Parts: sequence; structure tokens; C-alpha cells
Amino acid sequence: MERKWWTLLVVCISIFMLLLDITVVNVALPVIQRDLGADFSHLQWVVDAYALTLAALLLTAGSLADRYGRRLIFAGGLVLFVAASLLCGFSTTPTMLDLARGLQGIGGAAMFATSLALLAQEFEGRERATAFGIWGATTGLAVAIGPLVGGALVDGIGWEWIFFVNVPIGALCTWIAVTKVRETRDPSQGGVDLLGVITFSTALLCLVFALIRGNSEGWGSALIVSLLVVSGLMLAAFVAVERRVANPMFDLSLFRKPTFTGASIVAFCLSASMFAMFLYVTLYMQNVLDFTALETGLRFLPLSLLSFFAAAISGRLSERVPVRYFMAGGLLLVAGGLLLMHGVSVDSKWTTLLGGFILSGTGIGLINPPLASTAIGVVRPQQSGMASGINTTFRQVGIATGIAALGAIFQARVESKLSELPLPRQAASRVQELAEAIASGGSKQAIGNAPPQARGQITEAANQAFVAGFNTILLVGVAIAVVGAISAL
Repeated sequence: MERKWWTLLVVCISIFMLLLDITVVNVALPVIQRDLGADFSHLQWVVDAYALTLAALLLTAGSLADRYGRRLIFAGGLVLFVAASLLCGFSTTPTMLDLARGLQGIGGAAMFATSLALLAQEFEGRERATAFGIWGATTGLAVAIGPLVGGALVDGIGWEWIFFVNVPIGALCTWIAVTKVRETRDPSQGGVDLLGVITFSTALLCLVFALIRGNSEGWGSALIVSLLVVSGLMLAAFVAVERRVANPMFDLSLFRKPTFTGASIVAFCLSASMFAMFLYVTLYMQNVLDFTALETGLRFLPLSLLSFFAAAISGRLSERVPVRYFMAGGLLLVAGGLLLMHGVSVDSKWTTLLGGFILSGTGIGLINPPLASTAIGVVRPQQSGMASGINTTFRQVGIATGIAALGAIFQARVESKLSELPLPRQAASRVQELAEAIASGGSKQAIGNAPPQARGQITEAANQAFVAGFNTILLVGVAIAVVGAISAL
């Protein structure tokens, strides 16, 4: 087989593994919570640690690849991703899992940043379009089947295997990358924007940490206020650095192009509204509706499959229809889907969510292909790598901050609802602790520690509080999606 086809094969398998790892984790979170005794903040960090490191290091990984070798960075990312997957599977504490997920994000950044560059160096003209199309179909397939694969692994052999399955696949991909992929680099590439990486990462980390810990520490506490201040200062420092360095991580001049700015906002809003919501939809289905991980994954299939097929349609039509209509229309469909889900109750069937899944899945599919092409299409060819990286960074920042912000609102509403409901004396004095357990999916354990005669009343209150919080953040998601739709026009 020719070298270029080996390159396409290893890139597609690696990206499939990378994206599958993002989607399979969602359905495993309630089981992870029960096995490791994770609280709500640790549960959020399982997703956010990965998204944060991926967002913070994506552009830097691309710069390192250009300078030191794209195959080298890609293979190094694979090795780190596999090692981190082993650590995830062997984790015995929530903190160990969160740290291992952060390492996975570093490896993922190296793989993601170099994947398209490796294809571009091997394919030209019509073949390049075909290769990129196969790459896009691979990403769509990973997102589509991720919840189902995750559910099957979790229910069949244990949550650890959503990570262990990466080991043989990653080892095979590493061998192919080292032996079959051609090494290329750009000797003229400037130095790495280290100050940009540090200021951007610190700003993002402090913001997400403050959002996750705000309810438990108190929003006016010295810790939370300090974190928010540091985040703001680091963001200002990041902007100042990017304006002055010779080889910036973010070329801020790109944001002078309204289309590029709009696409970046769309990427953020899609992730913050819909992709961040997957965590809470999963918790609702498993903890209130009592579905297993596999049953949850099966019920995500309408959303996933519609996203996959809608992406194929929008990809074909985007050359004839202005892309802003796809992005704005897609986000309005996402907003409509979230609005349809709003109003669920303790007694709702899962089919109450189905209409929302159909609209949201279609919206996601309509957005993704034109969003990627718009980010690259409005800049000079030599800026296409950075433009693509910035777009992906905005997606990951949207997931990280969206999960944290929605979590803060969700937990506050759960606690507020609990204080309104009649509770046994033992539970009434521990509302914040019970709210934390409900938010993290650990309410059954907390209820199990209560006196037998009080468990029924506490269970009913816990489910009502969860649903109240869920309905509140669904409306927040609607607002975020509408803002994104407006920015697309």
C-alpha cells in the first residue's frame, strides 16, 4: 500500500479513537461516580481536564509539529494518549482519574493538531478533498456511535475498558506512524509562544476552577474572587502578549474578519449549549429514569445518527448555500431542541426528550461542516492551520466553560429547590451535602444512609430537585444557542 494511504489510515483510526474517547465518557460518568466516590466537582473535571488541556495546547502542538516534525509530534501524542489511557483505567481515586484525563488531553492536542497537516502533505487536488472527506466522516462516525460503544463497554465489562480499549489501538497506530508515515517539518517556523500558552492556560484554568467550586466555597469567598481576578488579569496579559510577539499563538488580527469572529462564536456557543449539556442529559437518564449506560447510549442514537446524516447533506450543499444560513439555522434547531426537552418531570418517559434529540441532532449536523470550512476559507492559506486550530480551541473552551457554568447554575437550583421541599429533619439540616450528592449522581448512596422510614420522602425530593435544576440549565442552553445563531448572521 502506498505511503499516503497508510497516512490516511493511521490518521483516521487515531482521530476516531480520540473523539470516541470524548463521547464514551459521558455515559460512563454515573458509574465512575459510584465506583470512585466522586463528588460533583470531580465529575465535571473528568470532562473538563481533558477539554482544558486540549484547548490550551492545541495551537502550541501545531507550532511544535511544524518546527520539530509532524510525524514526531503525532507519534509522541499517541504514546502519551495510550499511557494516559492506562492510567485512567487503573485510577483508584477521582483525583488520579482527573489528572490522567489531563494527560490524555495533552496527547490528544498533539494528535489533533497534526492530523490534517499529515494528510495535506500527502494528498493534493481532488485526492486531498477525498482524504479530508474521509477524515470528516470518521469524526462524525465516532460522535455517532460513541454513546452506544461506551454503554456496551460499561455495562459489559466495566467503565475501565472505555480507556483500556485505546491501548491496543494506540499501539498499532504508533507502529504505523513510525514505520509508514513520512516526516516533514517547516524549518522557517518561528519559536513557540510560551508566554501565550502560560497566560491563556492560567486564565482558562482559574475561570473553570472558580465556576466549579463557586457554590461550595461561596461566590464571595476570597478563593473564588481571587481566581476570577487572576483569570481576568491573565486574559488581559494574554491579549497583550499576542499583540507583541513575533509568532503569536492566536493571531488576533484574524478577529478583524467578521465571518471568522462569527464562526468562532458559533463554535463556542454550540459546545457550551449542546455538547456541555450531554453530561446532564446522561445524569437525568441514568439517575432519574434509571437507565443503564447501554440503555442510555441506545437512546442517544437518534441524535447521533441525525447529526451524522445532516452533516453529509450540509457538506454537499455548503458550496451553493451561504454557510451562515446553515450555522444560524443549525443553532436555532439546537435551541428549539433544548426548548422541547424543557419541562421534563420525575414521571416523564425518555420519549419526552426524543423531539429535542431530533431537532438538536439535525442542528449539530448542519453546523459542523460549514463551520470548519468557514474558519479556514476566510483567511490566507498560510494561516489556515492557525485558523483551524483557533476554531477547535473555541469548541473545547466552550465545552470546558459550559460544563462548569451550567454545573454552577444546576447545583444552585438543586439546593434552592431542596430548601423549598418538605424534608425529614435529618436531611433538612444537610441540604448542601444532599444537593452535592444529587448533582454528582450519588443521591442513592446518600439516601441509603438515611433512616429507612425517611428514604421514600428524600428520594422524591431528590428527583424533584434534580429535574428543577435540569430544566433551568436547559433554558440557559437555549439562550446560549440563540446568541450563537445571531452571531452567525
